[in-house]
Order: sequence, then structure tokens, then C-alpha cells
Amino acid sequence: MVSSMRRGRKVGRLLLSLLFLAAWEVGSGQVHYSVSEEAKHGTFVGRIAQDLGLELAELVPRLFRVASKGRGDLLEVNLQNGILFVNSRIDREELCGGSLECSIHLEVIVDRPLQVFHVDVEVKDINDNPPIFPMAVKTIRFPESRLLDSRFPLEGASDADIGVNALLSYKLSSSEFFFLDIQTTDEPSQSLSLVLRKSLDREETAEVNLLLVATDGGKPELTGTVQLLIKVLDVNDNEPTFDQSVYKVQLLENTANGALVVKLNSSDADEGSNSEIAYSFSSDVPSTIKTKFKIDPSSGEIRTKGQLDFEETKSYEIQVIAYDNGTPSMSGHCKISVKLVDINDNTPEVSITSLSLPIQEDAPLGAVMALITVSDRDSGANGQVTCTLTPYVPFKLVSTFKNYYSLVLDSALDRESVANYEVVVTARDGGSPSLSTTASVSVEVADVNDNAPAFPQPEYTVFVKENNPPGCHIFTVSARDADAQENRLLVLVKDHGEPALTATATVLLSLVESGQAPKASSRASVGSAGAEAVLVDVNVYLIIAICAVSSLLVLTLLLYTALRCSAPPIEGACGPGKPMLVCSSAVGSWSYSQQRRQKVCSGEGPPKTDLMAFSPSLPQGPGSVEERPQSSESEHLGKVSVLIFSCQFWNYSVSFIL
Repeated sequence: MVSSMRRGRKVGRLLLSLLFLAAWEVGSGQVHYSVSEEAKHGTFVGRIAQDLGLELAELVPRLFRVASKGRGDLLEVNLQNGILFVNSRIDREELCGGSLECSIHLEVIVDRPLQVFHVDVEVKDINDNPPIFPMAVKTIRFPESRLLDSRFPLEGASDADIGVNALLSYKLSSSEFFFLDIQTTDEPSQSLSLVLRKSLDREETAEVNLLLVATDGGKPELTGTVQLLIKVLDVNDNEPTFDQSVYKVQLLENTANGALVVKLNSSDADEGSNSEIAYSFSSDVPSTIKTKFKIDPSSGEIRTKGQLDFEETKSYEIQVIAYDNGTPSMSGHCKISVKLVDINDNTPEVSITSLSLPIQEDAPLGAVMALITVSDRDSGANGQVTCTLTPYVPFKLVSTFKNYYSLVLDSALDRESVANYEVVVTARDGGSPSLSTTASVSVEVADVNDNAPAFPQPEYTVFVKENNPPGCHIFTVSARDADAQENRLLVLVKDHGEPALTATATVLLSLVESGQAPKASSRASVGSAGAEAVLVDVNVYLIIAICAVSSLLVLTLLLYTALRCSAPPIEGACGPGKPMLVCSSAVGSWSYSQQRRQKVCSGEGPPKTDLMAFSPSLPQGPGSVEERPQSSESEHLGKVSVLIFSCQFWNYSVSFIL
């Protein structure tokens, strides 16, 4: 009856703990689902697309995907209907061990624009693990001289399930000599003892066989058994006794190898060799404990052996036996409960994923460039991690979930000012002293066409000698664009960016007499060393061309005079007539010059290598000379100006060729 009351109180405390855990999990994620372990393939979990506010039609175009750190492909999403379902076998004990909380955290990512959702899927326990004892048969030696109510501690069973499914009850097969006593303490496991209810007589009963059954609280119930073989011994009738049945010890996880954990103290009421005691670990002690601790058989001192790690194991329970040297030997038992205390010995870890780089320089504020995950294996304040960025960068960190951040744009970018940023993410825990780690992200700023081409000066004036042959180079202008790649042109009137931007410049060309030296420009400096060299070459060609044209003109005039004098006289033939414009050759040498203002453009065809401006050979009408005022002719004699409009080509220089 007492055992039933204790069990009822324990069930009540367990239900309250589960209720608190469920309430905490409901508020810990954006979307929360639950699924039972061992569910079949295809089992429905939830309508994840609908619950996240996503349309089914946009799942594939937006590259809907689900990531689960270290959980493999346990869960999958059907992109046709947006349903989250079980893809492979889920074993809660394999995922979470004996932890009361067990969930699969999913990170749902969609692109265009990049969005991240966090989904928690709670894995509910089912009663799929029976209670298991450390061994199938346990041998116990009981001297016949043991007093009534003498106790022998038993190792209880363990159940890998949690909650009610792991709540064990025990039953001992019927015996006239022994009964089972169960004591509930603040420890996770119950204390079992085999109690002598009737004196033993080895001469009458040398052995007693009992069966201990453990039953869990699941539906349906699962059981485990252990056979107890009790051998009744004679003589030495006093067993060693410890001054405590349970020793509780706390150790820092960085305790040095060989440090003292506890010194056990036991006594034996017998005399002589029957009171000499030796200590050892129980045969039930797992090998993991033997690799971490050692016991001195004579003194009973337990010391550390090897490195302790709170993140690996938080506590140990060590069963110790004290044997006397009697014949037969008698033993006493105690338990040492060792709890490790966490220290800040793990640096935070930083993981940077889903990089959306490079980033356009006209990206909107809040644009996501990377996802950052931080973690720390320590617990409590030692495992609480905060993230910071390199100062004075146009980015910031936005927390999307516990230990999850997004690197977003915080202020406007200008590639022409800064083309690349080295962003350093620092993760620091809350320990004392705190530990930190860094990870760097190289953020490249992609160029957009936001700079118009620009000439060094708005207007150029160049003086050119007359009678230049077609194709003669006269001047080169250049323009620059601060943008990069296809948005960058050294000489450009209209670029190929989106949108296209334009710039203009004016070049004034003046024709001078052959023997007259060119005048210096009054509006722009074009007299560099290279330009002067080109001008010398041009002058040589001009002299040769002028000589050839002059010779041709003299011959033409002589031939014309001879023909006129030999021909019969015609009325009005030698009289004054209308003045005519005489061009001595087709290469652009006039006896009469006039001002021209030309528009030059390469058109919309394919990109050109050079822009060539030729002197026009336009026919003059018979009355064109008379109709033009003489004052205008003499004022603008020998001047030609060329106005450059928006022209679309890819070269880096514009050459004007007469």
C-alpha cells in the first residue's frame, strides 16, 4: 500500500513535468507538429506549406527545401500538396536517448526572396522498449547466520522509454524466506532490496531460486525478468557496513586526473580476518565508469581516471562492494552518486550557410545575404551565445530563432566607393571568462549601371589645315564611366547598361591655310607630346597634297584658256557671268570655303571600332554662291565644327578623320 502511494505521487510529479514541457515546446518555434516514434513511412505530420503561408504553386519555383541538422531524411515534404510526412523510421531513443524532450528541428528555406522558417516536430514516445536487467541471472550469497530483516541491495531494471512508459513496478516470486522492499528516493531510479523474513538453515535449504519481474507503465505493458540464485553460506555471520548507504559528490568537469572523489568507510563486527575489508566496484558497474574512476582495494579511496566531460556524461552512479576476509566472505554495499559541474570549456561554433552573394549595390535595405547558426556545447550561461559584427559595415545581424541569425543589409551600398567588405562574425558565450570564435564572410558588391559616362571637358576646339585627304586623323576624344564590366566604358556616348545613360561633348574644327601655322586651342588643351607628333606627320601630307592640287589647277587653267582662245567667239562668252564655285579635286580642296555644322552618329548597327567624320563633297547649286552674303563667306572662311550626339559603340576612343 505504501508502495502504491509512493508510485501515485511520482506519477503526479511526472505528469506535471510533462505538462510544463509541452507548454514550453508550443511557444519555442514558429510551427509545431508532433509524431509518434516508429510511425510508418508516409504517415501524415502536417500541412507545412499551408501553415507557413506558402502557396502550393510557388513551392517548386521558389526552390522549397527542408534541412534538418544531423537528422538525415526522417521527414520529407510532398511538393505537390505541401504535406510533411514520415520518410524513414524514427526511433526516439536513438535520437534523444533518455531525454524527456525530443524533437526534430527543421529549417525550411525558400528563395526569391530568401525566407527561412523554423519548424519543431516533437517525437512522442511509445512503449516499444521493455525493462532490462543488467544480467539474466544474479547469484547472491546469504550466510545462514544472517539476522532477520537483513537486506541485500538489488540492481533495478532500466527502460529506454520515458514518462509513464518508463515507470517501473517490481514483483518478486513467492518465497517463505525473502520479500522485496522498494524505496523511492530523489534519485531517478528506485532502491530495491531483498529482505530476509525467515532464518536460513544451510543444512535444510542450501539454495533459493527467485524470479524478479519488472513491469513498465505503458499500454500494453512490457516486462523484464532476472533470476535470483541465492546460495546459503555457513560461518562468518557479520558483513561489512558502510556509514552511508549513498554518498553524493559533486565534481568540476575539469578535475585533474587522479583527484580524490570520496574515501569510503565501512566496518565489520567480526574479529580477526573476518573483519578485514577489501573494496571493489560491483560487477554490475558499466565499463564507462571503470574508464573514468578507480578504487583502492585497501583504503576505499575512489579517484578520477581519465578526462571527465560534462557534455558527454552529466552524472555517474557507482555501486561499491566491501568484502571481508572471512570464510565464506561477506559483503556490504553502497552507492556513490557523482554529479559533474559544467565549466566554460567549449568555444562557440559558427556556421554560415545559404550565401546570396555577390549583392547588388542597389539591393534594398533588409536584403538577406547569409544565414548564420551558432552553438555551444556548454550548458546554462556558458552555453548562451551572442553574435556581433565587424563595426562600421553596412550590415547587421537579425535574430530569427534561438541561435539562428540572418546577415542583412542595413544601409545603402556604393560599389564605386567600396567594392568588397570583409565581414567578421564574432560569437561569444556568457561564461566567465567568456570564450569566443570568429568567422569571416567576404561580401562582394556587384555593380549596377548607376553612373553616366563623362567627358573630361564639355567642349573641345581643334584647328585643322585645309585640303586634308579623306581618312586623315584629326582628333581623339575619350569618356569615362565609373561602373564596371559592361557598365564601364572609357570613351562612350551611350552605354549598354540598364537603363542606358548618355553624355555629349563638342569638337570645333578650323581649317587654316597651308602655309599658316595652326593656332592653339582657346577652349581645351590638346597639345600633348603625342598630338604634336601626329600634327607634324599631317603637315607633311598636307604639303604634298597642296603641291599636287596646285599643279593640277595650273594645268587645268592653261588648258581652259587655250580652248577658249581657239574656239570661235560666242556672244557673252567672255563677258562677265555668275561666279561659280570651283573645286580643283574631289578630295576636299575648295577655292571657296564655308562654315558647316555636322551631326555625326554611328547609328544603331553593330559596335564600331572608330567614328570617322569626312568633309562633305556637297554639290553647289548655280545660284548658291550669289544667294549667300559675301560678308558671311569671309567671316566663316575655313571653319568646320562637328557636334557629337549620343552614339552607341564599344570602343574606348572616338577619332575624327577628315
